[in-house]
Amino acid sequence: MKIMIVTDAWEPQVNGVVRTLTQTTKELTALGHRVELLTPLEFRTIPCPTYPEIRLSLLPGQRVASRIEAFEPEALHIATEGPLGLAARSYALGHKLPFTTAYHTRFPEYVKARFGIPLAMTYRFLHWFHKGSQAVMAPTPVVKSDLEQYGFTNVVLWTRGVDLDIFHPMESKVLNTARPIFLYVGRVAVEKNVEAFLKLDLPGSKWVAGEGPALAELKSRYTNVNYLGVLSQTELAKVYAAADVFVFPSKTDTFGLVLLEAMACGTPVAAYPVTGPIDVLGENGPGALDDDLHEACLQALKIERADARAWAERFSWRAASEQFASHLRQFGPHAASPGRAAA
Repeated sequence: MKIMIVTDAWEPQVNGVVRTLTQTTKELTALGHRVELLTPLEFRTIPCPTYPEIRLSLLPGQRVASRIEAFEPEALHIATEGPLGLAARSYALGHKLPFTTAYHTRFPEYVKARFGIPLAMTYRFLHWFHKGSQAVMAPTPVVKSDLEQYGFTNVVLWTRGVDLDIFHPMESKVLNTARPIFLYVGRVAVEKNVEAFLKLDLPGSKWVAGEGPALAELKSRYTNVNYLGVLSQTELAKVYAAADVFVFPSKTDTFGLVLLEAMACGTPVAAYPVTGPIDVLGENGPGALDDDLHEACLQALKIERADARAWAERFSWRAASEQFASHLRQFGPHAASPGRAAA
């Protein structure tokens, strides 16, 4: 099948959406599909306000249309709700082409955290955006249920995976500080709730890997914390393996790929009992979930590293990508072909 994936999130961004689409494309190609990505790299862009690393494509409609027509896909997936996603959605509806969409992040909660915009207002926009989708792909049962409660229909599950060849247990001393070592990996932004981790009075030492708009302020306030920038996956695996506990303070993530990466390296997780950690770990996973994050961190120290690795081995990118492909809507004989208006 010829599959076109349209995404406003792409390299050089480092986040769960980019990693998910990268791995999914790799697996789909291995399964024999032909995949083409339409990303901001092909367009003139401007930085997103307060998120300069996110690039917003300028007036992409005509080029999006020409790219779809040139590739002649048999399935169209719109991964994000930004300018490229809007342009692809408009084209698909105008030409009566079926398409699928995905709900990767708790965007309304992010917007509320950063700008104070009510959840209902942002959910109305998302409901409008996804209304024409043949299948809205959500990463967990909890997120699926949440979307349905907001009136979304045709919501299906598309889980996530982890590269077990890159992320695996190893001897690593790259974090040469007092033990136990508590680690956070991810964007350093207000919606990630990183400060809830940094302000904890924990034994040993703390590390933060990642960048974001809140990094400078947090570095100035928490000088006893060790900071790393953005790392390659190979470097990141060594960092995970060197830590004793991976701390996930976010309360707004839909899944949290970093949870799987940490556990694949044998590092147990401490987190709040919220969507993401609950869906990845369940009731019996190798993590400590507690409304008291300090207590969760201390309890996670008691978890065996071998148990963390064994849990991560349940998650496969191949299975996740096959699930993704099963949700696609291939253009049928009654759908207008790209480049030809519907009758």
